[in-house]
Amino acid sequence: MYSLIRPLLFRLDAETAHRLVFFTMKAGGAAARWLIRSTSYQPSPRLGCSIAGLELLSPVGLAAGMDKNGDLARLWPEMGFGWIELGTVTAHAQPGNPKPRMFRFPDAGAIINRMGFNNRGSAALVSHLKNLPRSTVPCGINLGKSKITPLDEAVSDYALSTERVVDLADYLVINVSSPNTPGLRSLQDADSLRDITDAVVSRANGKPVFVKLAPDLGDEALLDAVHVAQTHGAQGIIATNTTIQRHGLPDVGPGGLSGRPLHQRSVEVVRLVSKNTDLPVIGVGGIQSGEDVLRMLAAGAEAVQLYSALVFEGPRLISRLNRFLDTTLDQHQLTSISELKTAIRAGDIPIAPG
Repeated sequence: MYSLIRPLLFRLDAETAHRLVFFTMKAGGAAARWLIRSTSYQPSPRLGCSIAGLELLSPVGLAAGMDKNGDLARLWPEMGFGWIELGTVTAHAQPGNPKPRMFRFPDAGAIINRMGFNNRGSAALVSHLKNLPRSTVPCGINLGKSKITPLDEAVSDYALSTERVVDLADYLVINVSSPNTPGLRSLQDADSLRDITDAVVSRANGKPVFVKLAPDLGDEALLDAVHVAQTHGAQGIIATNTTIQRHGLPDVGPGGLSGRPLHQRSVEVVRLVSKNTDLPVIGVGGIQSGEDVLRMLAAGAEAVQLYSALVFEGPRLISRLNRFLDTTLDQHQLTSISELKTAIRAGDIPIAPG
């Protein structure tokens, strides 16, 4: 079905198309959820895995950015996602940056956005989620800094959002790596990240806290940030956010690039981080095929998240990824994702070059 409506959606501005899809799916309610589930390949029990105490139904998760306000929180699991992440959400509601602010490059499988954390605020997200049944898969909430909050008050901003959302989140993510809020990436520096991590962890009521890092950091800075996260109570690293590199795409102004061109760098960061920490690492960046998932797992990722490929491929992509993983287990006579990770990291399963 998505292949039929995709040409129409791609005639629209990217953000308009996004809004239209969300409006249609939300308006469909229970009927939309039933239709999506009945036509989706649900992950088998052997795709389940445990990360930081979270029981994922599949290692394939929804990345932050797609559903900032939790509008489709009940729908994502029906597509076969093994876990989901809502946000980024900020303490103060904010409209984001001026439009146009999202640009698709279908031939490159890439998106550039400078959305600027447009969202209704953490209080509104809580109000919305309280009226929904609890998610059937682990549901995280990604936290960012409000644009109007000065950098030297960032800690209190993250703390306030944490206090608001913690009871409704299965895990929390500290986002200090978006390029679209002025100065935000400076919060990846050791002193700032330490204070923010302390504030969020101390208010997380035992829920796991992950830190999401930028692909544009040098290796030393990445490892410094990972060390701070680990020694101050974070329980996972998400690698990576979008990049300010352009990889030959047309100049559309500032913003973060996601999608296929980011994949190689994200894999490199996952490999570097996983070799230098015992924390679980989540791989994000340019995942659009089963081979991409395997490449991330081989690099050391314990699970993956995606966003951009969903725009280009539609909801059936998640079914294809879960089916691919199940088929790979069958082909190699494996019984679990854990065994698959061991086999590919030992080089027993060949992976096509990315």
